[in-house]
Amino acid sequence: MGALYGELGVIGMRGCEDFVAQVDSYLREWRRHGDEETYLMQADCPRFGSGEAKAIVHDSMRGHDLYIVTDIFNHYVRYKMYGEEVPMSPDDHYQDLKRIIAAVGGKARRISVIMPMLYEGRQHKRTTRESLDCALALQELVNMGVSNIITFDAHDPRVSNSIPLSGFDNVRPTYQMLKALCKKYPDISLSKDDIMVISPDEGAMSRSMYYASVMGIELGMFYKRRNYSVIVNGKNPIEAHEYLGKDIKDKDVIVVDDMLSSGESVLDVCLQLKEKGAKRIFLFLTFALFSNGYDAIEKAYNEGLFTQIFSTNLVYAPDELLQKEWFTQVNMCKYVAYLIDTLNHDESISSLLNPVKRIHNLLDKQAARVAEKSDTQLPLV
Repeated sequence: MGALYGELGVIGMRGCEDFVAQVDSYLREWRRHGDEETYLMQADCPRFGSGEAKAIVHDSMRGHDLYIVTDIFNHYVRYKMYGEEVPMSPDDHYQDLKRIIAAVGGKARRISVIMPMLYEGRQHKRTTRESLDCALALQELVNMGVSNIITFDAHDPRVSNSIPLSGFDNVRPTYQMLKALCKKYPDISLSKDDIMVISPDEGAMSRSMYYASVMGIELGMFYKRRNYSVIVNGKNPIEAHEYLGKDIKDKDVIVVDDMLSSGESVLDVCLQLKEKGAKRIFLFLTFALFSNGYDAIEKAYNEGLFTQIFSTNLVYAPDELLQKEWFTQVNMCKYVAYLIDTLNHDESISSLLNPVKRIHNLLDKQAARVAEKSDTQLPLV
């Protein structure tokens, strides 16, 4: 490897403590650091009784190659305001991120922000007189001295056009999702005769196309017919999902999307897929927020509308969710550690961003495993 750009430092914002601890463990193992050494830097954002805050950095940042990891959507983190416990909103997390950058005071040699789910990522384009919050946030971070922003499965990666002269890496957890599927269901066949990829809407087509292309299987999609005359809960309500694609009868299905909020949309898709004869339905959702709780998801699972939800640990998941039999969490800590380790050595992360070879190796191993199991189950003649 080449010379280090700067001494490595990692800051985990509130709610990311367990995640960055695992990342730090991998970095120490690869770099042969002892148990007493760490790459984690101490920083916090204490609150005044009024809810106002400030950032304090407890370690020297001078000359460091600093990586700040933040989970903008962790509403399980709370603080006291006027004596009451208040959950942190995305706005609160974003403000704390800026406070930490301000507290570093330009002393770090390079600052990178790892923001798995992009702040205001769903407000990425303007359809009427409305704000462009995501673009403004990216510009603000760059103006504060952030040289690179790393996010996962951006709702629309074209938002990077707002900072064309700065680093913006959009990472997809394709390999990790497929690996988790094969581990959970070792009998699954990933051949084009047995499984399809479905995009739940037009916005998810690009990530679904990647899965279908790299796996060599068929792709189908739904498009949303919305009522643009009204706004409910900040969005135009969906009147119907219309399917476009080949017959899915008796096939397993992978539904790919970047996030699950209330779950209404993806559950309607699952209902239609079941009505069309789909066998098992696996949901690949990078960020599972469950903003309306678990009741609707639980009911749909009990009715057999889907088989399993796979989602990453890039956003916080409470123990209650981790204990659900229909939920599998995909650990991304090692992948994030690879990204940090590679970037800190000023090397290309192209192979990490496009893991085609690893996916093909996984597909070959799974095909061999299914074939071997099939041979052992053949009746004796």
